[in-house]
Amino acid sequence: MRGMAGLAALSLAASAPAAYTQAAPYYADFVVVDKAARTLTLYHRGTALKTYNGIQLGDAPVGTKRFQGDERTPEGRYTIDYGNLSSAYHLSLHISYPDTADRAYAAARGRSPGGEIFIHGQPNALRVGRMTGDWTDGCIALSNAEIEELWNAVPDGAEILIRP
Repeated sequence: MRGMAGLAALSLAASAPAAYTQAAPYYADFVVVDKAARTLTLYHRGTALKTYNGIQLGDAPVGTKRFQGDERTPEGRYTIDYGNLSSAYHLSLHISYPDTADRAYAAARGRSPGGEIFIHGQPNALRVGRMTGDWTDGCIALSNAEIEELWNAVPDGAEILIRP
C-alpha cells in the first residue's frame, strides 16, 4: 500500500533533510501548496514534516484553474485520491480537481473545467536534471527525488490545500 508500506520516515523539522529509516514510520495527512512562495509542505496531525522549495506549476501560474487548456494550477481544498505508476512523468499523485464547484463554474460558461491534475516528477523522457521554469499544463512538478519521498509519505485520501 503506497504511503504506508516501507515508509521512509521524514524529519519532523520542516527545514531538516529527510531521514530514511525503518523506525517509527508515519505519513503526511495534509499537504499545503503555496503557489506564490513556490513551496509544498507536508503535515502530520498539524505538525510540519518537510517543506519542498522551488515547485513548478502550470505555464500560467497566477490565478486558479477554471477551464481545460488554461494552463493554470487549481486553488482550493482537494484530496490526493490515487497514485499513478504508469505516468508520463516520474511517479504522480492525482489531485481530485475538478470538484462540484469547479464543474459548475465551467458548465455555467459552456466550458470544460479540465482535469488530470497531478503532483508529479519530471518527464520520463528527461534522463537527468529538471525542466526549467513553469512548464506543466496545471500540475505541480517536483524533482524526481522529491516525488519519490511524497509517493512514500502521502497516502490516498490525504487532503491538499492549494493557496494562491
